[in-house]
Amino acid sequence: MTTAQAIRSPGSRFTGLLPQRSDWTAVRRSPRRDLLAGLTVAVVALPLALAFGVTSGLGAQAGLVTAVIAGAVAATFGGSNLQVSGPTGAMTVVLVPVVQRFGARGVLMVGAMAGVVLIALAVARLGRYVRYLPTPVIEGFTAGIAVVIALQQLPAALGITDAHGDKVWAVAADALAGFARIPHPASLAVALGVAALMLFGARRRPGLPFSLFGVAIATILAEATPMGLTRIGTLPAGIPAPSLSFLDFGAVQALLPAALAVAALAALESLLCATVADAMSVNERHDPDRELFGQGLANLAVPVFGGIPATAAIARTAVNVRAGATSKLASLAHAVALAVIVLAAAPLVGRIPLAALAGVLLATTVRMVEAASLIALARSTRGDAVVLILTFTVTVVFDLVTAVAVGIGVAIVLALRAVARTARLQQVPLEPGDHSAEEHALLAEHIVAYRLDGPLFFAAAHTFLLQLSEITDVRVVILRMSRVTTIDATGAHVLADAINRLQRRGIVVLLSGITPDHEQILATLGLAGQLRGDGHVFPDTPAAITHARAHVLHHDAADLAPAPAAADTEFTGNGGGRNRQDGAASTLHQPQTAPFEPVLPGASPCDYC
Repeated sequence: MTTAQAIRSPGSRFTGLLPQRSDWTAVRRSPRRDLLAGLTVAVVALPLALAFGVTSGLGAQAGLVTAVIAGAVAATFGGSNLQVSGPTGAMTVVLVPVVQRFGARGVLMVGAMAGVVLIALAVARLGRYVRYLPTPVIEGFTAGIAVVIALQQLPAALGITDAHGDKVWAVAADALAGFARIPHPASLAVALGVAALMLFGARRRPGLPFSLFGVAIATILAEATPMGLTRIGTLPAGIPAPSLSFLDFGAVQALLPAALAVAALAALESLLCATVADAMSVNERHDPDRELFGQGLANLAVPVFGGIPATAAIARTAVNVRAGATSKLASLAHAVALAVIVLAAAPLVGRIPLAALAGVLLATTVRMVEAASLIALARSTRGDAVVLILTFTVTVVFDLVTAVAVGIGVAIVLALRAVARTARLQQVPLEPGDHSAEEHALLAEHIVAYRLDGPLFFAAAHTFLLQLSEITDVRVVILRMSRVTTIDATGAHVLADAINRLQRRGIVVLLSGITPDHEQILATLGLAGQLRGDGHVFPDTPAAITHARAHVLHHDAADLAPAPAAADTEFTGNGGGRNRQDGAASTLHQPQTAPFEPVLPGASPCDYC
C-alpha cells in the first residue's frame, strides 16, 4: 500500500488521531516544571470553573467536573502539548438559552451531540483549514480576549461583588462606579501586587512560579490581617457517579441547532487557542485534527459525569504557557490537582482571596499581548490594520464567534479586492509581418489585440466587462487568454456577454491561448463550443492574427468590388462613372461598413505595430 493510500484509508485516518509515542517524549524533559505549571493553572482555573458552572445554570459542581474530566481527556487525546480545556465564558452564553428551554438534561445531551460532531470533523480532517485564518484576525482576537479577561477580573480586583451588566465591559463599568462610591483599596492593592510580582519576577527568574508565590502570599496576608478580602468560599466536594440517564434520542432534532452551535464554538475556540499557544511558545506546533478529536472525546465524556460542554480556555492556556509548561503533563497535572482539591482540600482553597486570582489573570493578559507584533501589523498595510482593529473591537464589544466571523469576512473582501485589481485588459501591438505599409495601416485601424492578465473571476468581472464593451471602431478583436490565471462561472458569463455585445455590433471576436482549465469552464457554459464552431478559437496569437488579417482584407475587397449594372446606369449620363479611374470615381464606392478611426485619439498606424 502506498503512503497516499494509507493516508486515505479509514483505518489510517482514525489511528492518526490517537495518542502517539512522540507525544510523551517531552514529558521526560522537564517534569518538575510541568507539574508546577499544572498546579499554578489549577489554582487559576478553580474559581473560573466555579463561576462558569454557576453562570451556565447547572451549578458550581458542574463547572468543576467539566474542568477535571475535560481537562484530562482533552490533554490525553488532543493535538496540543500546551492546551488546557474546561468550561469557558463564551460557551456559557450559548448554554443559557438551552438550560432555559430544555433544562439540565438538554445541556448534557447537547454536549454529547457536539462531541460527536467534533469527532466527525476530526475524522474528515477539517481542522487543518484553521491555518488559513489571516494573521490580523488571530492577533486581533488574541488582543481582544486579553482585554476581555482583564475586564472580567476588574470586579474582583476592585473588591466589588455585585457588579451587573449584559456585556463584560458593562460589568466592568458598573464595578468602577461601585468602587468610586465605596473604595476597597485592599483588594486593589492585592491584585496589583500579585500582578507586579509575576511580571517583574518573570523577567528576573522566568523559571519560577511567581503566580503561585503571589497567591500563597496574598492568602497568608488575608488570614493574618483584617483586610476584609472576598474569598472563593465553600466548595462542593466529590465528583458525581457516571450516568447515561440524560440520553434522549427523541430530542435530537430539537437540540441539533444548539449542538451545532456548541460544536462550532468549541472547534473555533480550541483551534484558535492552540494557535495562540503556539505563538506564545517556542518550537510548538499543534495538530488541528487531533485537537478536534480530543475536544470531541472530552465533550462525550463530560456529560456522563454531569458536566457542561467544554472547550480550550485561552486564559488557562496562557497561564500554563507562561508558567513554563512544556508537555501534556502540565494539563494532566492541572486536572488531577483540581480533582484532589475537590476531594480533599476544598476548605483550604476556599480561603484564597479572589483579588489574588484577579491579579494572576491581569498579569497573564499583559503577557498575552505582543505589542511589537500588533504595531507591525497595523503599519504593514491599511487592510491588515482594518482587520486587526475590527476583530479586536468586535471581540471586546460583542463576542468571540462574531469577531472571528467579521474579521474573516472583511479579510476575504479585502483580499478579493486586491486580487481583482491584478486583473488587467491591456491592448498589445500587432506584428507588422510581411504586409505592405498600406495594408498594415488598414490592419492597424481595423484589428486590435487585447491580453487578459490575472484572474477573471466575480470580483474582477464587472471592470472587465466595462473595459471590453467600450472597444469601438474595429472589425476584429483578438483576446489573448494565455495569461488568465483562473476563471470562474461569473467571469465566463461576463466574457460571453462582452463577446455577444461586440458581435451584435458586427465585430468578430477571436480567442487564442485557451488552456485546458479555461476550456472546461467555457465549454460548460457553451461559449467555447460556439466560437470553436465558427472557427474563432486558435492555439496561439500568430494564428489568430493571420485569420484576422485575412478576414479584414476579404471584407475590404468586397467593399471595393464594382457596383451592380443598375447602379452604373445612374452615373453614365455624368461621364460614365463606372469606367472612370480618377479620385471622383473612387468616392462612389464606399465600404458597406461605417468608417473606422484608430482606437486611441491621435494614434498613428505605427502605434499598433
